[in-house]
Order: sequence, then structure tokens, then C-alpha cells
Amino acid sequence: MPHPLPDLLRFDDGRPVAAPADWEARRAEVARHVVDLQYGRLPPMPAGVRIEILNRSGIRWLPSGVGFVTIRVVTEAPDYAFMLYLTIPAGDGPFPVVLCGDGCWRTMTEAVTREVVKRGYILAQFNRTEIVPDVAAAGKSIGLYRQVPDGEFGALAAWAWGYHRCVDALAQIESADPARIMVIGHSRGGKTTLLAGATDTRIAVTVANCSGCGGTGCYRYQGPDSETLGVIVRNFPHWFSPRLNAYIGREQDLPFDQHFLKALVAPRALLTCQALGDLWANPSGTRITYEAARGLYRFLGAETRIAMRTRRGGHAHTIGDWRAALDFATRQF
Repeated sequence: MPHPLPDLLRFDDGRPVAAPADWEARRAEVARHVVDLQYGRLPPMPAGVRIEILNRSGIRWLPSGVGFVTIRVVTEAPDYAFMLYLTIPAGDGPFPVVLCGDGCWRTMTEAVTREVVKRGYILAQFNRTEIVPDVAAAGKSIGLYRQVPDGEFGALAAWAWGYHRCVDALAQIESADPARIMVIGHSRGGKTTLLAGATDTRIAVTVANCSGCGGTGCYRYQGPDSETLGVIVRNFPHWFSPRLNAYIGREQDLPFDQHFLKALVAPRALLTCQALGDLWANPSGTRITYEAARGLYRFLGAETRIAMRTRRGGHAHTIGDWRAALDFATRQF
């Protein structure tokens, strides 16, 4: 490895984190480094969140009793609204929830929906690009940006904020169990879920699938043909804080690497999914940050709450990935 990773178990002033009870104080330092510098902080927490039920119906191709509910999530100060869609199993709840913001990709297949409902989970879906666009040229004149004109946040932080507001909404749904929420996303959606889980302790299980650079990957260690910091901020400048640009070509000077972001999830459950053929997402670097974060989980006595799934193949969110995530969540719950 060209440069050692920053030490999770050492305070900024050099003192060691001597006991698990010290972690919360160290965690605050870690959050300041990785969240503020990389993502531009999060949008402000709203003064209130309410839900509006717009429609209830069944789904012909799912078993009788399965319900589909369309909800508008409405926030106050900042004033904003977006849609949330629930597929709810038949029977009595409350049910655990799988929350996915990748609705912009239309990748939620019938097979995935059947699998989630069959396991007794609510499938909650939203389109994160309703929060802010995934188009750099759109600038910051639309979406949530318009409501928070002085915000420093990039798109990843805004999308993570969307996950948090969905958690607010789910707490108001009788059939949903707010103590058993899993967030899951793929690629840039996986970057988002990792950030969402790192910054909201109400999320019980975080799953990031093939999230690579800016997600579960590693800045200091680049595997063959993997995406670098310079490439990602050039292609997707709207995802991050502009302050991150200062570290292009000098990643060794970053006060964090992505094991810091994983550490913010601890001691809650975290699953990293990757594919060996997905070289752009840096599977070897992802392994390095996973092992570093696992060391913290071990220190906290929570090693059973962190896992990695590695499969053959390329950059995709397969039904096998979904089944592995559901298996992992069921063990945690």
C-alpha cells in the first residue's frame, strides 16, 4: 500500500482511543473530517415532516393482500416534497423495511419485488433525483438547492438527506417497524446509502453495492483500472464538496479515507457488496477499507455486524446481491 490509512483509533491530538466508551468522542472527529470535507455537510434537518397518502391499491402479479401505497413526503423549513412508494406484505405488521432510492434507474424488477415481499419486508422506493438533479449542468437553482441557497452540500449529501426524510415518513406508517430499516443502493446509489447510514443512527442496516470511489473504495490504494479522485470529481463535480478538489494528486494528505465513512455506521450493521470484475469500483481497495473498518467493529465488540459479499461478474445489482442483503438484514434483526 503506498500510504498507510489514517488511524481510526487515535484522536486528532494523538491520544489513543483506549476503550469502546471513547468511540463517540472520536466518532465526532471522524464525521467532521469525512462528511464535511468530502460531501459538504448535510442539508438542514427540517422543522417538521408529514405524509400525505395519495393512493392505496393491490398489485395483480403479487399475492392477494399485498398492498401498494403512494405517499407524498412533505418537509417544512426547508419546504419541500417528494414521492415515496411502499409495497406492503399481506398480514399484520409492523414489518421490517427495505428502503431504496434508486427509483431513477427503474431497476426494481418484479423478481426483486417478489423476493422482498416474500421475506416479509416492506419495499420502500423513492427517486433520489427528485431531491436534487444528477446533472452537473443544472447547477444549484432547482430542487432542494433552491430552498437552501446557502447550503454547501453536494448531491450525495442531498440524496442522503432524502433517505433520512423517508425514515421520518416510515415512522408514521403503522405497518412499518422503524427499528428495522435497511437502506440499500447501487453504484452512486450505494455511495448515497453509505453516507445515509453513516449519518443517521435510526438506520439499522446499511448496504452499499458496487459503490467504488467516493463510496466503499479507497483513495490511497487504487487497484488496476480503478476510478481515481481526480476522475470522479472531474466527471461528477456536483456530487461532492468543492473543497475535495484540493486533494487531487495528494490523496495521502486527506485526513480520512473511506474506512472513516464505514466507521460512522458502527456499531450498527454494514454490508459491502462488490464484484471482482468491476475494476472501476476498485474491489481490492474496497477490501482494504473493509478490513480497516472491521478492526473498529472488533474493538467495539460488534464484528458480527459487518460483512462483505464478493462475487464474480461486473457492475450490476443482481438478484443474488439482493438476496444476500436480505439474508444479512434478517440475521441482524
